[in-house]
Amino acid sequence: MSVLLQISDPHFGTVQPSVAEALVQLALEQSPDLLVLSGDITQRARPEQFDAARAFCDRLAIPAMLSLPGNHDIPLFNLWQRAFSPYAGYLRAFGPLIETRLQTPAMRVIGVKTTRRWRHKNGQVSAAQIKRVVAELQDATSAQLRVVVLHQPVMVLRAEDEHDRLRGWEPAVRAWAAAGADIVMGGHIHLPYVREMSSQVAGLDRRIWCVQAGTALSSRVRREAPNSVNLLRHASGQRSCWVERWDYAGASGRFELVHSSELLLDRGRAG
Repeated sequence: MSVLLQISDPHFGTVQPSVAEALVQLALEQSPDLLVLSGDITQRARPEQFDAARAFCDRLAIPAMLSLPGNHDIPLFNLWQRAFSPYAGYLRAFGPLIETRLQTPAMRVIGVKTTRRWRHKNGQVSAAQIKRVVAELQDATSAQLRVVVLHQPVMVLRAEDEHDRLRGWEPAVRAWAAAGADIVMGGHIHLPYVREMSSQVAGLDRRIWCVQAGTALSSRVRREAPNSVNLLRHASGQRSCWVERWDYAGASGRFELVHSSELLLDRGRAG
């Protein structure tokens, strides 16, 4: 079985030390194989914030990591750097590449950069990115869980979050579902949830799940959602996987399992 830990929106520069220590303990206890860091790693894209984030990820001692920059990982006030080298700070700490992939016998995980230097918050996926991910999904084995990682969400539950939804989400979801994607994983809005997407995309031939993470470490939590992370578990060749939401509980000073979802996987025409 492969175990993936999803950390999103830690916003180094606003990290709560007690929550960070609790997450280190969770990683030690659960021993995930893969770490996914799905954006907004820093609060203001400052070198010391990227350095602190990288040092923290190294402390987790997880064998393989896929990371992506979020909108907060592009300089906001340094307009020259934003225009000409927006990802320099990110690449120094988490490079040399932005879009990478991970795989084990049980999982194939594909990263997609959805931030754009000319957008302050919103993300976008291009036709070229959609096509690239389709090719990588089609290269997966039938035994692998196929996960696409973004920063901005492809599905939102509330009207007030609609403006934060990824631009180009619908053609991306249609193409990736047809190519065999099982899960699209994201963050950005600090609200954790798991939903099957056929309710928002008519005519899908197979199930595709949206898995959203809250903020892992930041004090910038929503009123309705504490600090949280996701653990994703899948055994090679199985027709379902499990997503666990772990919330930080101040009373115990630990991350605690609050919900576990079994996601049924379609293995039809796309494998």
